[in-house]
Amino acid sequence: MPALLRAGQARAATPVDVELVLAVDVSRSVDPEEQEMQFSGYEAAFRDPRLIEGIMGGPVGAIAVTMFTWSDWHIQNTVVPWMLLDGAASANRFADAIGNAPRRTWLYTSISGAMDYAARQFGQGFEGTRKVVDISGDGVNNSGRPVADARAEALAQGIVLNGLAVLDKTPAPLSLAASLPPLDTYYREEVIGGPGAFLVVAEGFQAFEAAVRRKIIREIAAVPEPGPTTERFA
Repeated sequence: MPALLRAGQARAATPVDVELVLAVDVSRSVDPEEQEMQFSGYEAAFRDPRLIEGIMGGPVGAIAVTMFTWSDWHIQNTVVPWMLLDGAASANRFADAIGNAPRRTWLYTSISGAMDYAARQFGQGFEGTRKVVDISGDGVNNSGRPVADARAEALAQGIVLNGLAVLDKTPAPLSLAASLPPLDTYYREEVIGGPGAFLVVAEGFQAFEAAVRRKIIREIAAVPEPGPTTERFA
């Protein structure tokens, strides 16, 4: 019995305030300079003293975070595995891992594929009071199954889907632009969902760092604030 008890304890999940999955768009609409702005934005966010204070201020005083990149329906790559963040040292290690993560570019934009992959990442050694997926991207779904189906399945698992929509300053061809909804509207109506879900809009990749810092600070808050559904950064 003692041996069985020890085995059960070894398998027990580590409690955290939030399990946070960062899903980063690396489709071809994100050029190398813009991709670097995304990665450096996430890296800077996890070095920010305000974010670290937020991590330590929860009931548990720790969160678990992982990051993956996504593009086509079948292309998702974990670039930073799950890490426990409980203070400045671990937050900076996570930031270092983001800084050293590989940069790759693929083709299409499968938000549904990203949702499906993100939903499978939970339950890997941590147990959070909240499960949150942070989806950042600059385009609508154009690969894989309908977003509505993937979204419904994630919400049924108790996952909160938040969005960070990046409004590309390079205008799309008029014929294409006329056929697509505004990206912020699309993310608000088709992507985000779950209790307290919200959208942050970056007016161009130059605004990404400020947007992602605010977004993550809000996501890890011990008591999620009833803020606006949409926040904008220029």
